[in-house]
Amino acid sequence: MKPVFTERDIPQGGELRVPPGSILTPSARDLARDRGVTIVEMKKGESLAPASPAETVAIGSDHGGFEMKQKLLPMFQELGLAILDVGVHDGKPADYPDIARQVAELVSSGTTARGVIIDGAGIGSAMVANKFPQVRAALCYDRATARNSREHNDANVLTLGGRLLSITQAEEVLRTWLSTPFGGGRHAARVEKIKEIDKANLKWTPPNKTR
Repeated sequence: MKPVFTERDIPQGGELRVPPGSILTPSARDLARDRGVTIVEMKKGESLAPASPAETVAIGSDHGGFEMKQKLLPMFQELGLAILDVGVHDGKPADYPDIARQVAELVSSGTTARGVIIDGAGIGSAMVANKFPQVRAALCYDRATARNSREHNDANVLTLGGRLLSITQAEEVLRTWLSTPFGGGRHAARVEKIKEIDKANLKWTPPNKTR
């Protein structure tokens, strides 16, 4: 689905940045010309506009998840979310640890509040992402697991298996995950224990082995 811009989207002046392949209605182009607005096509992976971390989702995939990632991107715009797409931007072979690391770093640093990673099975990316402080990555494969990971565990990274889910299944999982709030209550104390373990492990060193 290509983004469509109408007269309502044209600012009073300056420039309008649009994603690659966007459609501007004839009336929108006329109004932009009348107002002296410059239409600028953005580069791949750029977000539509600066957004808060809570409104931004980091997303990435290896070659096994590339096709699914591309098909899921319109959903973020539909839900009013900005994205940071770290790649890949084609179907060429890529190593999932490299992509998962980039997404996890953005979430761990607070640059984005949430992240989505897609590889062939989703397992390896979850393993990588959970190595990073403050990241709680969950591999979800249906609406129930997506809802549980948010309500009970306050998961902030979702991993998907691009070769194990149909696009319809993936859309259901992603939509559920993005729209489900953390339940709080009794779950909050348990998530705090996860955070405590996280902090403790930053200082943890393996005991000396004796022979």
